[in-house]
Amino acid sequence: MKIMAVDLGLARTGVAVSDPREMLASPVGTLEEWDLDRLAQRVAALAAEQGAELLVVGHPRNMDGTRGESARRAEGFAEQLAALTGLEITLWDERMTTVSAIGYLNQTDVRGKKRKQVVDTVAATIILQDFLDSRRLQGK
Repeated sequence: MKIMAVDLGLARTGVAVSDPREMLASPVGTLEEWDLDRLAQRVAALAAEQGAELLVVGHPRNMDGTRGESARRAEGFAEQLAALTGLEITLWDERMTTVSAIGYLNQTDVRGKKRKQVVDTVAATIILQDFLDSRRLQGK
């Protein structure tokens, strides 16, 4: 099954997609959009274009596990996507993924404007790979 992941941001949202065998997460790109309604429409269209059968939305919980404003925003966005696509949506703990993405970009010496454009896509790819690895461990 093809699975698509979304790393929701305030201005930029990263997107990644899996292969049909659910082995590897690959970056799709970054959507620049401030308006959540327009963003939901764009993500829904991209999910259809990619042939996604399941959507994973990064759930930015606080380090102590509580839900803050960003987590509630992601939850609302996930509900919008479910209504638009009719697909199952899974919220996935994304704590530390942006930090990991920045670490990868440091290792590959991506800097400046280019870094800003790809960090959300790399974070979405990390979220999705973590989700895929978890599914494999659970035998799904």
